[in-house]
Amino acid sequence: MDPMFLCSRRNECNRYRVSGQPIKPKIEMVVKDTTRHPWEDGTYDYDLAVIGGGSGGLACAKEAVNLGAKVAVFDYVTPSPQGTKWGLGGTCVNVGCIPKKLMHQAAILGESIHEAVSYGWQVPSLESIKISWPALTEAVQNHIKSVNWVTRVDLRDKKIDYINALGEFKDPHTLVGTLKNGSKKEITAKNVVIAVGGRPHYPEIPGAVEYCISSDDIFSLGHPPGKTLVVGAGYIGLECAGFLKSLGYPATVLVRSVPLRGFDQQMAQMVTNEMEQRGVVFHHRTIPLSVEKLENGQLKARWLNTETQEQGEDVFDTVLMATGRYALTKALNLEAAGVNCISESGKIVAAAEQTNVPHVYAVGDVLEGRPELTPVAIHAGRLLARRMFAGATQQMDYENVATTVFTPLEYGCVGLSEETAVHRFGSESLEVYHAYYKPTEFFIPQRNIRNCYLKAVALRDAPQRILGLHFVGPVAGEVIQGFAAAIKCGITMEQLMNTVGIHPTVAEEFTRLNITKRSGKDPNPASCCS
Repeated sequence: MDPMFLCSRRNECNRYRVSGQPIKPKIEMVVKDTTRHPWEDGTYDYDLAVIGGGSGGLACAKEAVNLGAKVAVFDYVTPSPQGTKWGLGGTCVNVGCIPKKLMHQAAILGESIHEAVSYGWQVPSLESIKISWPALTEAVQNHIKSVNWVTRVDLRDKKIDYINALGEFKDPHTLVGTLKNGSKKEITAKNVVIAVGGRPHYPEIPGAVEYCISSDDIFSLGHPPGKTLVVGAGYIGLECAGFLKSLGYPATVLVRSVPLRGFDQQMAQMVTNEMEQRGVVFHHRTIPLSVEKLENGQLKARWLNTETQEQGEDVFDTVLMATGRYALTKALNLEAAGVNCISESGKIVAAAEQTNVPHVYAVGDVLEGRPELTPVAIHAGRLLARRMFAGATQQMDYENVATTVFTPLEYGCVGLSEETAVHRFGSESLEVYHAYYKPTEFFIPQRNIRNCYLKAVALRDAPQRILGLHFVGPVAGEVIQGFAAAIKCGITMEQLMNTVGIHPTVAEEFTRLNITKRSGKDPNPASCCS
């Protein structure tokens, strides 16, 4: 203890003795010492604590451990309004990319069975072919649980402390986790990464929360969805409506403004045209008003056309809300950490993933203005860990990130949409190459090919650097991935045209682009080899 403090205390005691008054020692200094934060002396329980056990958080945690850091991960899933919950791995593994792709594949297989007859396969009875929803959801959930288990084992093997608790800040370096039984676990960490992602948003209309499901629920729904209303026409809404209709469940979509907002709108129209031709019903410029549960258990939904002001209604077995997602930042007690870089939407504004508090970072869907995509979160998380613990300097490049919408006819893209390119460069500075094409596999079953289309948005001046590639057709995700690398390398139209395609594939169609929109020529091919 400070000797000057002791000296002061002795003098004070002597004054009390002289006056004859009882000694009343002051304890302010002692109280101040006992309230010191355990980390204020520079020691912490962990080098890194991650809040959120999804793709980005886990990638960052694993990379940090590989670089010698001691790491803890908080992860807890609050059940959906319908009571759905899941295990470790985040949205992608449990209620996002993985189950969505499996449902999409189930739909494709069903279509393939019918097309097989045209190829000579003898199918006993097409009328008897139908999906078993319980068998499908059981298979999907069994796979997800296996991934949950592998992820948990991986954390254990890497000696990452997994804390199944809802984490929040107590102060800038202290986190408190609330476990399922209500007990608390407190740790300190030198660095903290926020990777909590988001959850589906419900519109503020009667019956939305009480009676409707979301993408959190559809992949483990305990009964066949039946006739389904999908509210929202973003990629989640269209993907769900697409596979439901292909699986045999009638689907209706309410479109508030435009489908696939943020994507190229010509391509979005191709996607919705294809879905309409397959029997999906669209109500455009329409918002929901209410959802009412009837005595027989069905749901009566009412809606309003915002252009005509006409109201409509229908009865459904299931109503699925796909009206966007919100970031899970409110439960983090960010004020205690001093984090104040929060946007109006509740997301974290962080250049280079770093918040206004230098040792607090964020990755993944919780970030404002970043692509809400699993590979983006994973790559950003790994690069962040390398900067924290290996002295690396490489930053995440959020430009030219490829993605695919897994609708019945897939839409894959990388780079700028035509609208964004026009806004940035002006229409006179651009050349847009486009073409319809005929997938060879569609010929024999006589499948509709009206919406198989692609385009390249390029600068007009030589060598015509490509700004964006867009493709609607079979296996669009597989097609666009390779071209994404080419875009990152600055590919030009000259280079693309001089690339020899693999025939006959749908991917080769990019190498055959030669007609521009400006020319006014017919973009339909004369033959499969033209």
